[in-house]
Amino acid sequence: MADPDPRTSLPNLHNLLVQRGALPPAEAVALALDLLDALLAAHAAGRPHMPPTTATVQVDATGRAHLANSADFTDTAFASAALPQDDVAAVGHVLEAMLAGPHGDGVQGDDDLLAIVAQAQALDAQRTPSLQALRRALSQWADSTLHAPLSALPGTPGAPGAAGNSNLDALMARMRFKSDFPAMSDAVVRIQGMASSETESIASFTNEILKDVALTNKLLRLVNSAHFAARGGSINTVSRAVSLVGFNGVRNMAMSLVLLEHMRDKAHAQLIKDEFLRALMAGSIAVELCAEARENEEAFIAAMFQNLGRMLAEFYFADEARAVRHLVGASYKPQSEARASASVLGVDFETLGLAVAKAWGLPEAIQHSMRRPRGEPPLRPPVQAVERLRWIALVANDMADILLRAPPRELELRLAQEAGLYAKTLGIRPQQVRQATVAARKKLIDMAGVMELSVLEGSAAAQLLQHPDEDIAAHLAPIADKAEPPDALAPLALQATPSPAPDGGQPTVAPSVADVLSAGIQDISQAMVDDFKLSDVLRMILETMYRAMGFQRVVFCLRDPKADALTGRFGLGAGMEGMGRIDSLVNAFHITLKASSLDLFSTVCLKGVDTLISDATEPRIAQRLPAWYRSQVHAPTFLLLPLVIKGKPFGLVYADMAEKGLLPLDEQELALLRTLRNQAIIAFRQSV
Repeated sequence: MADPDPRTSLPNLHNLLVQRGALPPAEAVALALDLLDALLAAHAAGRPHMPPTTATVQVDATGRAHLANSADFTDTAFASAALPQDDVAAVGHVLEAMLAGPHGDGVQGDDDLLAIVAQAQALDAQRTPSLQALRRALSQWADSTLHAPLSALPGTPGAPGAAGNSNLDALMARMRFKSDFPAMSDAVVRIQGMASSETESIASFTNEILKDVALTNKLLRLVNSAHFAARGGSINTVSRAVSLVGFNGVRNMAMSLVLLEHMRDKAHAQLIKDEFLRALMAGSIAVELCAEARENEEAFIAAMFQNLGRMLAEFYFADEARAVRHLVGASYKPQSEARASASVLGVDFETLGLAVAKAWGLPEAIQHSMRRPRGEPPLRPPVQAVERLRWIALVANDMADILLRAPPRELELRLAQEAGLYAKTLGIRPQQVRQATVAARKKLIDMAGVMELSVLEGSAAAQLLQHPDEDIAAHLAPIADKAEPPDALAPLALQATPSPAPDGGQPTVAPSVADVLSAGIQDISQAMVDDFKLSDVLRMILETMYRAMGFQRVVFCLRDPKADALTGRFGLGAGMEGMGRIDSLVNAFHITLKASSLDLFSTVCLKGVDTLISDATEPRIAQRLPAWYRSQVHAPTFLLLPLVIKGKPFGLVYADMAEKGLLPLDEQELALLRTLRNQAIIAFRQSV
């Protein structure tokens, strides 16, 4: 059964306006820009849309607008649908409805925005000439709004045109105007959403990570770092990482890396790095403070994101973040961070962070643990796990703040005071709290190296990454059940060539094809020593081929005895999203094994011959390709590796390239690919 289109259950804009009333101008313009992008894409694809209305525009959980999938789309001639000028007027009408609310009580916004709305709905001669022109005008208004003081934002309480809308709505809209925020939100929402899948979580997650080569490489290096202390030797595939470290562990690492990738290379990059490393430090300390190993992942996320609002403010609202720091550090009547952020932004950092966590779809338990507990610390550990996590996250963040900002001569005293204050709440001795900080700091140094984070000498981050005093650490009692594994740092078994890092940090690695194939074979061999799931091993095999060779996609086919054919079961790469769905290219594969109707695929499988087709457009080859391949897959270069037992084909590994002839294979690489294919055969034999 096909998965339902996720947009069919989204609320439409009309219902949103009925629920919330008029939207802040900044948010309304952001939605209008989404709508314009959707219309421009529809026109470019030759699929015009009837003029949009508030009933046919949908808004997803991240606050993005979409055109509804409905009968409004048409494949007929353009004359049967609306003209582009009609679309301009329609967008102007939708934007006016967002600014006025469902009852049209009065359009809010500054004079410039109202002029743009009016021109979009003017008569033909005076109307904005095109969708592109309307988009430029709204983008220019948005850019000018970004640089305006917060108090001057239309729709902000106390500002001109305010109508009871919250500062939080305005802040969220401002974040969306920066191109990184939708990308970051989408990535985190997708990764988090996979946590709820019980059937295809590993396959979907693996495919999502593999879309980004840099993220894949850094994730594999991170999973082998001291912080995560992987079991079973080195890990060389994402699939293996998921099966060993657990889905939540890999998800947390991926979310951390996604955050980092979107917080690089800004004008105030060093301050952003300070905040990111402080958050990582807090997460690492929280893991060390956990008495229950099963709570480690939740503690890491809770501590890392307890100050998410502060981190986001530094990224999106640099001027306001600077003002908050000034109020907190003032020599005369300094303010608490919560009071200072509320006075500058209109909402405190915690509220901002929780709003974004909700948009990302983080579980309710983690959202709750992100709230700093109030009042005096309890004299014994809380019974409820979620309350324990809140206090662990608070202590971890306080310790991280001390490590980041305390003067060196006060560092030890401040840490000791903090440990004494919360030791009973955590149920451990003060020196164990300090020991947790030392252990976490060592692991952070390792993680920073894996993530290629370079910091300025003398900066706060440099102080955080300074190696703890070994003499002090030697006199501290170890935390119960937290002994370091004997081989905590297990480097990847890859021989790689270093290349310059993009931000001037440590060189990145570029492993060769043979190295990646060999590492994958090693990973799979380790997995098959213990009890294993056949599907996990097959995914590891496909992932290794996909990463090493740079294939466009790989597909695994298995014999269907009822149809006497090999059919697609799962795959990686282009068109493989939503595995199990009817619209996935996996389902196109149907290789008949009947002698009466042989094509190239059938012949290769029945003969059990490994085959490389360098040019599938060559007439003699093209005429032998099955109809399903020509109509749905149609790759110009592909590799076929049949799986045969006792002379009978039972499976096939298919891999292709997007361009003709781009698959040079030397003897070593071909031998390694065949080894991977043979591992699949062995896995099948052992699983029977």
